Amino acid sequence: MRWWCPNTVRLAILRLFGASVGRNVLIRHRVRIHWPWKLSIDKNSWIGEGVWILNLEPVTIGSNVCVSQDVFLCTGSHKFSSPSFEFDNGSIVIEDGAWLAAQSTILRGVRIGNNSLIGAKTLIFKDVPARCRVLAPGASHTATPPKPANEGPA
Repeated sequence: MRWWCPNTVRLAILRLFGASVGRNVLIRHRVRIHWPWKLSIDKNSWIGEGVWILNLEPVTIGSNVCVSQDVFLCTGSHKFSSPSFEFDNGSIVIEDGAWLAAQSTILRGVRIGNNSLIGAKTLIFKDVPARCRVLAPGASHTATPPKPANEGPA
């Protein structure tokens, strides 16, 4: 939608077309959502300008998630080796506290774990465990375990 369309109107339109959208969700302008009825966004999440959600299958976005500018979530594909080139689709789940940085791409069938960071311009085609950082171009997983509550400063 255009920049002048208020967030409350964007959310109302999505809900009208069947999307499940929680409290305090912000959806910036120029966001494209293929099928709203296959979208679920939990509370306090942010969808940045220019995000494209190509949700031929369900896309679930948890709470406190940041989907940054120009991220592409793509649930659809085809079986290249098949003579009929049939669909090979899969849902996408982004768990609570995850951050998908600018221009990252998440492909079908992927789950992004709680509090994980997907770096800018990173291509994700397999699951990312909780509390991991995946950075382009190597796309290697680096665990960042939480600090124990009783551990003081170093």
